Order: sequence, then C-alpha cells, then structure tokens
Amino acid sequence: MNAEAAAKLEQTLKQLFGLEGSLWSQYVRFWKRLLSLDLGPSLSMFPTPVTEVLRTSLPWTVALMLTATTLAWLLGIVLGTISGWYRAARWARILDIVMMTLYPVPYYIVALALLLLLAYVFPLFPLMGGAGIGLGPALSWTFLSSAAKHGFLPALSLVLVATGWSYLGQKALVANLVSSDFVTYARIAGAPTRTILLQYLIRNSLLPQATDLALSLGSIFSGALVTEYVFAYPGLGYVLYTAILQGDYNLMMGIVVLSIAGIATAALAVDLIYPLLDPRVRYR
Repeated sequence: MNAEAAAKLEQTLKQLFGLEGSLWSQYVRFWKRLLSLDLGPSLSMFPTPVTEVLRTSLPWTVALMLTATTLAWLLGIVLGTISGWYRAARWARILDIVMMTLYPVPYYIVALALLLLLAYVFPLFPLMGGAGIGLGPALSWTFLSSAAKHGFLPALSLVLVATGWSYLGQKALVANLVSSDFVTYARIAGAPTRTILLQYLIRNSLLPQATDLALSLGSIFSGALVTEYVFAYPGLGYVLYTAILQGDYNLMMGIVVLSIAGIATAALAVDLIYPLLDPRVRYR
C-alpha cells in the first residue's frame, strides 16, 4: 500500500470511529451517535454494526434470563415461605443445607458440572449452541423445541444458584413475619394454613423480593456471561466474552450501555409498581 492509500485509510478509520478533532468534540459526537443508537461497527465482526450484533444476540439472553430468573424467583419464594413456616421440620433443615451449599457456588462451576454430567457422561442434552444446526429463529415447533432443549442446561445452572439466593432471603423475611402480631392472631383465629402462607407471609414479603426480581431482570447478562460461554450459547454473555478476548471495545461498550439502560429501566419500573404491591404506598 502506497503512502497516499495509507493516509486515506487512516482518515477513513478516524471518521468511522469518531477520532477526529479535540477530545471535547469527540465526546459530543459520541453522545450524538449514542442517542441515535449508532454504536459504530464491531471490530471483531467488521463491518457489521454493533446494533445488529446486539439485535441478534439479545433475544437469546432475554429468553434465557427471563425464564431462569423468574423461575428461580418463584421457587425461592415458595420454598422459602414453606420452609420458614415449617422451620422445625427435618426436611426444612435439610433444604436449608442444600440451599446454603448451592448459594455460594459460582454459576460457571454448576454449568460445567451439568455439562459434564448431562451432556457428556449421559448425553441427554446438546453440548453447545442455542438450537439445532441449520435452524433459524422462527415460530415453529421444530425451532422452539430445539431451542428449549439447548437452553435447558444453561437455564438449570442459573436456576439452581439463583434459587438459593431467593430462598435464603425469603426465609429471613418469613422468620420475622411468623412472630408478628397479625400472623399470631390469624393462627389463634383458626385461619387456614394456605391463607396464612399466601395472604399474610408471601404478600407481606413481596415488596423487597419484587425489587430483587426487577434488578435481576435488568442485569441482562449477570451470571450468564461465563455460563453462556461454557455452553456456547449465542447470547450477550457469549458475545461479551468473545469481545473481551478480541479487544472489541465498540461491542463491549454497546453491551455495557444496554445493561445500564436495562437496570435503570427495571429500577424505574419497580418504583412505578410499588403502589400495586403495597397499599401503604400512594402517589399523590
């Protein structure tokens, strides 16, 4: 390449990545491009725009995280409430030990154990991928069943660990509520156990748990980064890990910005739905 062609290439790359002018002008242009959802090209998949990469990977992570997080949240609340009510039972103490054992285990350790056990030693599920070879996203039974089978192990690894966190938090909340006056009065009045569990314990402990759920859903790749890489799952976690290894700063910035926007939106949504969960909270 001659000097003139090299100079033109350098100029083109500076324009492409917004490196012309002073730092202040670059900063202003950066925000203009960000507000217009122009995150530039991906360096590792050049010239594919970052927004296109995110648009392709985001549905996989949303489906995985939405299913796993919601299921873990529900299991943690139900099991934590029942265990807190029957805390003297032997099975409740055994369940405490199991949950306290699972809670501190990293996601990727659980993912690797499930991969070795259920995909390698006992080949019940696929080793990698989000769907069968040659299957593209479509509203068909073939694709949906294949996606569910490929996503079962990644979702299970997330559910096992996240359930422990939700379970321990719910049991701590229930432990305080069980000794409260209104629960004692309900027991003396002969209220059914089901009513006490649903209307008194779960309902009164729902507010902090709803906050935890919203923030967990907002962090779209929290806990799933290495899990997706272990299973080669085509979500944002896998894309982010690849971007870090290849120094794709545009793609890393796009995923981080998307995560920040998701967490901020989730926090706002929690503030708006508080009056629906707690009658004591009213906006005037």
